[in-house]
Amino acid sequence: MTNSPRIALLGFSIECNRFAPVASETDFRTRTLIGGADLMAEARAPAPRMLGELPGFVAAMDQAGAWQPVPSLLAMAEPNGPVEQAFFNRLMQRWERDLTEAGDLDGVYLVLHGAGLATEDHDPEGTLLALVRRIVGPDTPVVGTFDLHANVSDADVTLLDGFVGYRTNPHLDMRERGAEAAALLRRLLSGTRSYLAHIRLPIVPPTVTQLTGKDAVNRPYGELIDLGQQRMAEPPYDGRILNVSVMGGFAFADTPFNGLTVVVTATDQHAADALAGEIAQAGWDRRNRFRPTLTSLDEAVRLAKTTTTPLIFADVADNPGGGGRGNTMAILQCFDAAGIDNALVGVIHDPALAAEAHDKGLGAAFQARFNRAGGDAFSQPFTAQAVVTGLRDQPISGRRGIYANNTIDIGKAAALTLNGITVIVLTHRYQCADPVFFECFGIDIAAARVVVVKSRGHFRGGFDEFFRHDQVIEVDAPGLTSPILSRFAWRHMPRPVLPIDDTAEWAPTFRTLPA
Repeated sequence: MTNSPRIALLGFSIECNRFAPVASETDFRTRTLIGGADLMAEARAPAPRMLGELPGFVAAMDQAGAWQPVPSLLAMAEPNGPVEQAFFNRLMQRWERDLTEAGDLDGVYLVLHGAGLATEDHDPEGTLLALVRRIVGPDTPVVGTFDLHANVSDADVTLLDGFVGYRTNPHLDMRERGAEAAALLRRLLSGTRSYLAHIRLPIVPPTVTQLTGKDAVNRPYGELIDLGQQRMAEPPYDGRILNVSVMGGFAFADTPFNGLTVVVTATDQHAADALAGEIAQAGWDRRNRFRPTLTSLDEAVRLAKTTTTPLIFADVADNPGGGGRGNTMAILQCFDAAGIDNALVGVIHDPALAAEAHDKGLGAAFQARFNRAGGDAFSQPFTAQAVVTGLRDQPISGRRGIYANNTIDIGKAAALTLNGITVIVLTHRYQCADPVFFECFGIDIAAARVVVVKSRGHFRGGFDEFFRHDQVIEVDAPGLTSPILSRFAWRHMPRPVLPIDDTAEWAPTFRTLPA
């Protein structure tokens, strides 16, 4: 290796819901499909069109010393259904061509999600890693970053030299994890040898049980992440552990390797095995706490009508951040029928309605027809008298949470007022995780009595300046991302698993290390 290592950069990042419609090339182009020199320019931009891992990696590598980035292609999309196989195959061809033409490489960094699917592949990340390893050989260090909702396959571990997962949910540490991956890769390039271990538990945590914030009411998952960070700095592990990642997984991908998984990267195999086992045991000890507690729709209506304290209602079952379509009407329709006022609802994905609002113009009154073309079992039509109170057709700049400092192309968008409820309608599908989705229309969130967001948990990292955890109401409404996992017809998930099956069992097979 030279003093200026040549590092290939590439990525495939999408969270796939097995029950959602197929994701196409258009979905990636709408968010992030960038390669070559443009990839480096975007990664170094002040408001990049990508999440923070690659910008964090590049900034850390730049700061640490000379290096030669060899950019390939980053394909990143909002959560959706399985990726069209033909498109994924084209991505694979591009990655193979770029890596082959790159010549000698000193290392590889991959931005991966870990809960991806292709229509004919349970494990596209593993498929990509196998391609990388085949081209660069067994001795070239390969490091990947993963979303903490990754479903960890064996390939995700055995083909890597360093595994770095998010540690915050809501996700606020993507840039930091990219920087950590850069430091780890630099260490591997200096001669450190790594050993990985992973243990998967028969627990598939519902999304609402995976919070990590210290002030969350119930945080068994956050406790496991904290334990990993604590133990890696204590005897007998201090100085021997390079990374501890606890992956909560993503149930809706419905893969043969679903399950809460501990991944440890260490400087010796015994330490990796022992610490992975220790944290897995702690996870199993908390198994009965991975059960969701939701508020019924009727109770949500009652609270919205009577509350004297501002409340935020999370439509967790229609979360675009988990593949939900962002267009179910259950909460909006019930709140409208109940006469809820001084309320905000965001964001509804309805390109046809957004386009009509732009055609009608600001101030126009009309019959707003949501889901006019029909929909699936969850996305039903709803019609209400509305006034166009805001229009926008330019990208927005993320302000807080997962979208902070990101450029977000929402397409044509409109604010529609239905009696006392203002509804934000977008052309491009996003979860309402950032106050900017309302603020870009001049709306004062602090003045609202009731706010409804189509988001599972990332809204907590954006709206926490307005709402404490005890002001959050997670509503049990219909949708593709309901945390009540027993409502889905699972085909590939290993069974039995908690909390779906009370018969799930696990016994440790690891050996502890002396202190």
